[in-house]
Amino acid sequence: MADLARVALATCAEVADGDEDTPALTAALRRRGIEAVPATWSDPDVDWERFALVVVRSTWDYAERYPAYLAWLDAVPRLANPAPVVRWSTDKRYLAELAARGVPVVPTAFVAPGERFEPPPGRFVVKPVVSAGGRRSASYRPERQAEALAHIAALHAEGQTVIVQPYLDAVDADGETGLVYLGGAYSHALRKGPLLAAETPPGTGLYLDETIEPRTASAAERELAAAALAALPFPAGELLYARVDVAPGPAGAPLVLEVELAEPSLYLWCDPGAAERLAAAIAGTLALDGGRVRHPRPPGP
Repeated sequence: MADLARVALATCAEVADGDEDTPALTAALRRRGIEAVPATWSDPDVDWERFALVVVRSTWDYAERYPAYLAWLDAVPRLANPAPVVRWSTDKRYLAELAARGVPVVPTAFVAPGERFEPPPGRFVVKPVVSAGGRRSASYRPERQAEALAHIAALHAEGQTVIVQPYLDAVDADGETGLVYLGGAYSHALRKGPLLAAETPPGTGLYLDETIEPRTASAAERELAAAALAALPFPAGELLYARVDVAPGPAGAPLVLEVELAEPSLYLWCDPGAAERLAAAIAGTLALDGGRVRHPRPPGP
């Protein structure tokens, strides 16, 4: 098969064969004459120049190797989503940018090393600004503040800025809604069950166990996700994929938890046409400029 029809699905060593979406996506691409193969991002023996496109998928170990990961992003010649997008999305300080642009996001405080921690009232969440799979995240009740302080101190000792957010109690009953966009268009939604149980230490595995099921997004959730994508510092319509996670706030209206543009699970199995839609988007990207990838404009200052 010609090189221009070969695509790498970038993954990590812990899931070297790719994530759960890989078989369906690989089959859908094959039907379009495109060979897709998993390739570990940190493997020095991979020649990324051999591929017409490198699709960032399950590179979930990047948080603990962030400088190396950023260098890899910049070295790959044809990447989707592109390096500036992935770089922006992997640092959750983007939540402050979205809030400044009027997007309703979960209230978020950023505590840099050396700064004072002021816990919000009630139960709250602590996590690093660069994290994946829910690792090193935990929720704390007010009486567990000492444990939260120890968690924050450990992250600060590594030079990490910490996120502190109020825990959205509605998540315990309603879960989160993930809205998936493929090729710049809305594809499907899913329900994610609660992850951060109280009194549970921060997770250290590649990802936290989660309960996923298909869900029909509400009109308010669709509207919020669209507003979040419209507020991005690059054209959302040019992204290969995106996932916007939302949950009900204290007043009942949804709030943005995350805008995942780097390596989100897309849960293609939640909609029977999703794998074909992503394959079509990849094929369309390959067709641009004779197989060269058109990159969205990088974020502004």
